[in-house]
Amino acid sequence: MTSLHDLVESRKSVRGYDQSRPVAPEILERVLDAGRLAPSAKNLQPWKFLLVSSPEMLAKVHPCYQRDWFQQAPHILIVTGDRAEAWVRPSDGWNSLETDLGIAMDHLILAAHDEGLATCWISAFDPQTLREALDLDPTEEVFAITPLGYASEDALTRPKTRKTLEEVARHL
Repeated sequence: MTSLHDLVESRKSVRGYDQSRPVAPEILERVLDAGRLAPSAKNLQPWKFLLVSSPEMLAKVHPCYQRDWFQQAPHILIVTGDRAEAWVRPSDGWNSLETDLGIAMDHLILAAHDEGLATCWISAFDPQTLREALDLDPTEEVFAITPLGYASEDALTRPKTRKTLEEVARHL
């Protein structure tokens, strides 16, 4: 069994997908279930996970992010939420939606990596294109998207770089 540290250390954003390798439905279900299990403020779970797999829907979603490698993935996972369904801090009105959806997205991406799948967290998409393609409710917001599939061989060779622990952490 892989430790959480090893899983986090080995996970990286992948920009190349093997179109010849399908993902088994039970693997996709386990990934989605990991998102479902994520914590949220006051346990309100203000999210929806949209798994785009059909060629027709993929063709509608692809224009939201114009990169060749994005078009290669057999699935696109989209995390949406409703601000009105999220917890609001009474003292100042802060809404927990982005935090809740960020935690869920992280669970989804780490679960995918644990299953041997590749992902790349994308926020630089065109929200209006996605809104139209997915026929979202007016209050539903797209938080983040990721391609989902097996990495291509060349994508696996790209290095992962991070700042040192000394650059990002302080002991007080």
